[in-house]
Amino acid sequence: MNRLLGAFSFLLLAVFVFSGCAKQMPKCDGVEDNPAHHYRVGMELLDQKKIDEAASKFERASYCDASYGPAHAGLAIVEAMRAVAKKDNAYRKVDAERANDHLKAAYKNASRPEDEFAYHLASMRVYTMLKSSKGWLNEVEDDYRDALKLKVDERKLVYYDGREAASYFMGAAFLEAREFQRARDMFSEVLSAKAESKWAAPSDKAWKKTDKIVRALAGITLGDVGREIAVKDSVGRADMAALLVDELKINKLFAGRIPLAMADKKKAEFVPADMLNNQFREEAETLMKWNVRGLEPIYDETTKAYLFKPENPVTRKELAFVIEDVLLKITGDENLATAFFGHEKSPFPDVTPSSAWYNAIMNVTTRNIMEGELSGEFRPNDAVDGAEAVLAVRVLRQHLNIH
Repeated sequence: MNRLLGAFSFLLLAVFVFSGCAKQMPKCDGVEDNPAHHYRVGMELLDQKKIDEAASKFERASYCDASYGPAHAGLAIVEAMRAVAKKDNAYRKVDAERANDHLKAAYKNASRPEDEFAYHLASMRVYTMLKSSKGWLNEVEDDYRDALKLKVDERKLVYYDGREAASYFMGAAFLEAREFQRARDMFSEVLSAKAESKWAAPSDKAWKKTDKIVRALAGITLGDVGREIAVKDSVGRADMAALLVDELKINKLFAGRIPLAMADKKKAEFVPADMLNNQFREEAETLMKWNVRGLEPIYDETTKAYLFKPENPVTRKELAFVIEDVLLKITGDENLATAFFGHEKSPFPDVTPSSAWYNAIMNVTTRNIMEGELSGEFRPNDAVDGAEAVLAVRVLRQHLNIH
């Protein structure tokens, strides 16, 4: 009996010791299975817009160490990105609340200055994406200042690598708020920080974009439509129609060239089916009414009907057609339509003199309304970006003496 009790006691002791040891063993003990590694990879996945994969990495980081603040900072960005993608306000609100909850957890678990830096930058990015209050930009600026006050060891900034990351995301916030001059200055600050920074390349690209926008806006007061279009990487046909009608006052401009009675009777022959419920229906109808070349309805083989294709990006050659047609209609100079016929050699290696769009491209480039590349190319088939569109409209306004 004593032997049996002794054996049982030994077994209990063994279980107790084993359980104690098990509690002390780390959950993640691989070289690449640790919170910092999973956080860095998650952030890099976010750069690639792989949201679900990034979330899995942040969740693994949190599993490895429940008190690892940056994991929550990453998840806050994930939830904000999910919220932005939702069209339903109720679902969007749920994701936004989750993002804020993760931000609170990131701050609560920020045990080092470097972790707090990750929290502030996550907060900047979340506020910029969600814009959940009128004062969202002020909140971003507060986080920016707080991030720069921290005494961080840049070698320990797991993903951001340098303090200039805060300036980059501040610039992104200014750009989102349509404060273009402040955005350009902030990106310039990043470029001045250090040449080897991981944020130098994206800041250089963003600086060039905002610099083009600032130049495009110089000397003109742009309406809400124009300011929204200015930041786009490509401009859809409906957006371009709105920009032309709003900024050039196309209807008034063209109506002044013909008798009032005729202008009153003039209207579009039909409304394309894909524009019936579009917010820029009237603007598209205005261009159709005046038969502006370059943005005419397009025959669609699937529906066997002429559609406006509002979301299709406007190419540079199409914008050249539009501008040439506006110039021709306003000046009444019919020679514009054939001014560059007969050329044997083109100044652009990617545009031949026999191209249908050659004359239009020459008309806009010789008047400096549109520009070629430093390499000499015109890029006729590339999509027009927002800054290019606004800059072209600005110069065209000057040519037409529109104030």
